[in-house]
Amino acid sequence: MTDNIFASSVFFSLTIGGNDLGEFATCSGLGAQVEIEQYAEGGNNGFAWQLPGRITWSNITLTRAVTADTAKIARWLDEIVRKVEPKDGEIVALRPDLSRIVGWQVLGIVPVRWEGPSFDPANSQAAVETLEIAHAGLRPS
Repeated sequence: MTDNIFASSVFFSLTIGGNDLGEFATCSGLGAQVEIEQYAEGGNNGFAWQLPGRITWSNITLTRAVTADTAKIARWLDEIVRKVEPKDGEIVALRPDLSRIVGWQVLGIVPVRWEGPSFDPANSQAAVETLEIAHAGLRPS
């Protein structure tokens, strides 16, 4: 565990296909949108039925300061380059004492984008990496 993780009151662990990719400081995009189809029933002029249709899952973006775990992402991406195979994983929100807050099983994960750090000696900010993943659904874990 790295010191930068403790700068936040909550952090997120990511595991994909059994590979522990480490902890991230931020996690955004946990969400879904359901398309609603309206059906106007003949003879019923008071309302239209609201029927759920296709569900669309948002991409998930995780960020963290560069740590030794950065190499884990590189190895996972190298595996994907050789054979793209969606794998299930898990995101868990943790407190600094490692106690679990809540977790989500993430189904059919594939990488969308990885952005490595920019190193600028004139800038005193920590080098940050970003990982964006697409998936086929979320379940509580």
